[in-house]
Amino acid sequence: MKRLIKRLGMEARLLLVAIQFLTRLPVPSLANYQASWLQQSARYLPLTGLLIGSLTALVFAGLFWLINPWVAAIGSTAFSIRLTGAFHEDGLADSCDGLGGSFTREGALHIMKDSRLGTYGTLGLVMGLALKISLLASLSLPWALVALVLGHGFSRLFSILLLTFLPYAGDLEHAKAKPLAQSLGKHQAAFALLTLLPSLYLPYYLLAEAALAPLLLAFGLMLLATAYMTRLLKRRLGGFTGDGLGATQQLCELAGYLALAMF
Repeated sequence: MKRLIKRLGMEARLLLVAIQFLTRLPVPSLANYQASWLQQSARYLPLTGLLIGSLTALVFAGLFWLINPWVAAIGSTAFSIRLTGAFHEDGLADSCDGLGGSFTREGALHIMKDSRLGTYGTLGLVMGLALKISLLASLSLPWALVALVLGHGFSRLFSILLLTFLPYAGDLEHAKAKPLAQSLGKHQAAFALLTLLPSLYLPYYLLAEAALAPLLLAFGLMLLATAYMTRLLKRRLGGFTGDGLGATQQLCELAGYLALAMF
């Protein structure tokens, strides 16, 4: 029993590490923190995505009822950016700058480390946000809630798959999140998937059987987006980077919204 309690306590700490890493939410201070906890917490990043999506969905619902869908889409997107500190949006912009601004691996990595925003990054960020807001505004309230909750959760699941199938491409000694730059075991990826399975009750509760085909298409497009980013990063950089993970998450989120908007 003591071992079980100790294990559950450790898992709770890892969840708090994941929340602290992905969001600006206040979390209790963690005594005896170890750098290895960040790599271990990767399995809770999708679950943290569900938390982000749920809070964003509440903002969307409130603005939808009080004003209109467009204000809800813009307001909830702004809220999610504030909640995460534009963590993934920054990765999208840097990836567009690096991959668009240089044909060599070394040049692309050098540009991606630069804190300044270039033309490709600006265009990618603006177009990504415009598409995200437009797709959310086109959805009815139940579909938008499903899109936000599952989109934030499963897009992070698909993005961390790159940790399983690709090596780290950057300078490991100077990585911003060095422990997270380690490979993610397949058992951790499977555990991350299990944490998301209860959320699949939400579309059934709100939309019943009507949600099945759109969800299958959404997961299919997310998988295609992940496969595309895996191939692109492997070919151009030789592996993943933190910015590449952020860009993959954003692309998967957009793919999910696009699939649901089609219905």
